[in-house]
Amino acid sequence: MKLYWTKTHSIIKKIFSNYSWDVSNTGNTVYLTFDDGPIPEVTEWVLVELKKYGIKATFFCIGNNIEKNSEIFKKVIREGHTIGNHTFNHLNGWQTTTETYIKNMQQAQEAIENHTHPDAKLFRPPYGKIKKSQSKKLQRLGYKIIMWDVLSADFDATISKEKCLNNVLSNLRPGSIIVFHDSIKAFKNLQYVLPKTLAYLKENNFKCNPL
Repeated sequence: MKLYWTKTHSIIKKIFSNYSWDVSNTGNTVYLTFDDGPIPEVTEWVLVELKKYGIKATFFCIGNNIEKNSEIFKKVIREGHTIGNHTFNHLNGWQTTTETYIKNMQQAQEAIENHTHPDAKLFRPPYGKIKKSQSKKLQRLGYKIIMWDVLSADFDATISKEKCLNNVLSNLRPGSIIVFHDSIKAFKNLQYVLPKTLAYLKENNFKCNPL
């Protein structure tokens, strides 16, 4: 059963206005983001595709994956992409105490800061699930909580690659924050969707900036 929106409703954005769902701009700019990496082959493939179009993106990385795949992580940084925190173990905030959640996030931040600038304080909650107490603590620590406007649902093995592409192209608009996943689970859909999305953005004169 589908339990997610591919386009975030304006009411949700208003209720949770302390989170970043999109980026207002007068230009034709969108923001590509990738969750769950770095993963061998998948993240490297994404970097190749982005480089073909000269596009910079934002990678919300899992701390455990950073430690296991540090060379790929350093490559993401070298190629000029922005880094965000996605917890150390991909925790579901709704099922985790605030103390445990924050400690796990800080563990991921240590992994990030071993390789990049310590001021990188973007955070995306895994599954988009975070308690009010957790978000308040993160924001007091100086983190900006980044959600999304468009969800590709590339992680969903029950949908076709064509449906996945439609999730993106039918919903994006200037200012959209778009979510992809550089994960094994998402790779089948991502291999089809990402190149076509990048081509569409170029053909329609969209700009892509990192967050």
